[in-house]
Amino acid sequence: MNAHDHAEQEPTSVKPKAPHATTLKALHAARAESAAARAAALSHYVEQASAGDTDAAWKAAHAARVAAQALAVLSESGPDPAADSRCARNASASAAQASQMGQLVDGEAESAAHACRAALKASQAAGAAAAAKPPGGDEALNAEADAAERAAVAAAEAAGWIRPGESVPAVTTGVRSPEVMSMMHL
Repeated sequence: MNAHDHAEQEPTSVKPKAPHATTLKALHAARAESAAARAAALSHYVEQASAGDTDAAWKAAHAARVAAQALAVLSESGPDPAADSRCARNASASAAQASQMGQLVDGEAESAAHACRAALKASQAAGAAAAAKPPGGDEALNAEADAAERAAVAAAEAAGWIRPGESVPAVTTGVRSPEVMSMMHL
């Protein structure tokens, strides 16, 4: 037996298989849908509560459109964990921007500050899941991103930005310019 034969006979460590791309797509899509719905609800909230602050209302509406675009791109494409996780990340980042506008119109309200921090944490967790190796396929980071998204929704509900049981306002995606698509890394 030579050294080569001996090496072939040694036991090798078996890496657990990554979840199937279709399963990952559903996971990322659920997170993106939740973030896009959060952004849409926030846009509606800011529009109603901004008391003439057209800048905050515009920024929240733009964030909701970008989140809707990310969700649309995800739903129109085939399973690709890297691209799907980027879409979820982009929807979450847009929801975080909308949350900042919610905090702006709510002023010093502690519930708004908490909701904004939760949205930023969800965005960071989605970003970490998208940047992992394999891109979008790290189960632990995806679980953290899912938990952070649920926490962001709960905090937005506590702040009054989302009302459970109320239908999510429709948001048009607008024109998907090459600039926006490039910005979203799609």
